[in-house]
Amino acid sequence: MSFRNEPTLELRRAPARQSLLAALDALDARLPLSVPVLVGGGRGRVEGIESTDPGRPSRLVARAGGGTSEDALAAVEAARRGFRDWGRRPASERAEVLRAGAAGLRERRLELAALQVRECAKPWAEADADVCEAIDFLEYYAQGAAELESGPELVQAPGERNLMRHAPRGVVAVIPPWNFPLAIPTGMTAAALAAGNAAVLKPAEQSPASALMLIEVLHAAGVPADALALVPGLGDAGAALVRHPGVHVIAFTGSSRVGLEIVRTAAQTPDEQGHVKRVVAEMGGKNCAIVDEDADLDDAVPALLRSAFAYAGQKCSAVSRVLCHEAVAGTLIERLAGATEALIVGQAEDFATQVPPLIEQEAQERVSGYSHLAAEHGRLVVQRDEPPGEGWFAAPTIAADLPRDSPVLHEEIFGPLLAVDVVADIEAACDAVDALPLALTGGLFSRNPATVERVIARSPVGNLYINRATTGAMVGRQPFGGNRRSGIGSKAGGPGYLLQFTEPRVVTENTVRHGLVVE
Repeated sequence: MSFRNEPTLELRRAPARQSLLAALDALDARLPLSVPVLVGGGRGRVEGIESTDPGRPSRLVARAGGGTSEDALAAVEAARRGFRDWGRRPASERAEVLRAGAAGLRERRLELAALQVRECAKPWAEADADVCEAIDFLEYYAQGAAELESGPELVQAPGERNLMRHAPRGVVAVIPPWNFPLAIPTGMTAAALAAGNAAVLKPAEQSPASALMLIEVLHAAGVPADALALVPGLGDAGAALVRHPGVHVIAFTGSSRVGLEIVRTAAQTPDEQGHVKRVVAEMGGKNCAIVDEDADLDDAVPALLRSAFAYAGQKCSAVSRVLCHEAVAGTLIERLAGATEALIVGQAEDFATQVPPLIEQEAQERVSGYSHLAAEHGRLVVQRDEPPGEGWFAAPTIAADLPRDSPVLHEEIFGPLLAVDVVADIEAACDAVDALPLALTGGLFSRNPATVERVIARSPVGNLYINRATTGAMVGRQPFGGNRRSGIGSKAGGPGYLLQFTEPRVVTENTVRHGLVVE
């Protein structure tokens, strides 16, 4: 069975827009949603966390259980029981369950997109693409499960039979971020389940309702309640999962700071833990786009704007630093400034919006702090006025003339602030990229094939995009993941990803019986 990406909605068509708005109206009538702790089929507390609309913080989207360390421990114990059944099922059966989950997401597609608009202020196109990516992960990993079962071909010698199988490891703790509230938790959870593991999902506190809908769909598709738990909560719940000796794999996506702390904690092996934990982590990025002197600026400017300002720059793959050849720097800055002035800043539910609000007040304050640093250290080429009224908005900003040691050029900002850094040539640009500890994504705009090959050879990033935007990786087409301090493990949505959730077992059988070779 060949894999095909789920097509996105054509939002230029009025019926598609009307159906989404109707789904949003239906969702609003149900708010606030209740998100309980779900362990072993039992429904726990639904108090402790409140999820609000970033565009209108007075609107309560969901009340979620403030899962505790005790809830996390109970979830792991239930998952250990569930693993005994789920892990023994044939890969073909697990694959069918995941495909049924994909069908369930399709049925609730409009509702899921509407929830992301409310819970995370994702504009419609971004929200719909997020749901499509979640469906893709389920389909892609379902296909991969069957490939795992067959195992690789080994060299066979006369008189022996050699087999390699990939067995599930046990319990997987899934700790996703809020910015892709359905796609990323689906991908990590689906990979764990496809490989035969049980999973405990601890969603980001900003997006618990999206996680609940995923769990509901997967349970309805046939994943046993014991094999998949939901523990909404704050950092304590996630930390308890990371420490628990019954957890075999930790699948995490988030900041480098938290990811490195998880790596340090997971490396500890108390006496009661009979295994070494594996960490699969996609962490932060300080993503640079190189613009060479021969770049087609008609392509580069809109691509840079999408990369920097779509979803208000709240993507780990977003460009936040442009390394521009000095020969075209003035023209590029002028054109970027003019295009930034034309960006539509507004509520996520407005189909015209390009830059929505940030996720929460803390994010707004962080981005504002970097904007003040940019003004102090260099100059703000353009900074849009923030919209009046409610919402955690940050003004789309272009900064320039920053000293090379400015934090604006080196630290992940995760907001709509783009710094333009002028360089003498391509080698200087590559040197600047190479000096960064983060290596997630990068971009290059050049019409010279030799330059393209030079940058490919030198770039340390996990995903390099040439003459296009740096965001929008698709399952099966652009397997995604970073290098250096931006991630560890194989790339999500690509070959080899499921192997991280398994342990390889080789069996060698002597086939000689009484002098006869039995084949």
